[in-house]
Amino acid sequence: MLIERDFRKELNYRTSRSGGPGGQNVNKVETSVTVIWNVAESIFFNQEEKELISTRLKNRINLEGLLQLTVSESRTQLQNKKIATDRIVEMVNICLIKRKPRKATKPSKRQVEKRIQAKKQISEKKENRRFRI
Repeated sequence: MLIERDFRKELNYRTSRSGGPGGQNVNKVETSVTVIWNVAESIFFNQEEKELISTRLKNRINLEGLLQLTVSESRTQLQNKKIATDRIVEMVNICLIKRKPRKATKPSKRQVEKRIQAKKQISEKKENRRFRI
C-alpha cells in the first residue's frame, strides 16, 4: 500500500553550473539543481516513519541528516528542479511501503523423496561408468 506524502514545502534547492550538453549556455547558466531535505526535522512524518526513511536511505543521507539529490539532465533549471522534486518524493514514498514478512516453508515429503531418488539415479549412473578389472 503506497501512502503518498507531499512534503515538497520542506525541500530546499541549490543550483550550480552543470556539464553536459548546452554549448556556451553551460558555462554561464546554473542549470544543475540539488534538492536538500532534512529528514529529522520533517513535520510531515512521525518518528517511526523518519527512522524507516533513515535506515532505508542511509547511503544517501549525509552525516548532518540531509537527504540530497542532484539532477542535471535537462538544459533548463526549472525542468531539473521538477525532476529532482519528483524523484525525491517518489524515493521517500517508496521507502514507507511496508514489506510483507516472508513465511518460512518446508519442502513436502514427496519433493524430498523425489530429490533423493534423483540423487541415487545419478550416483548409479556414475558408478556404472567406473572401469572395473
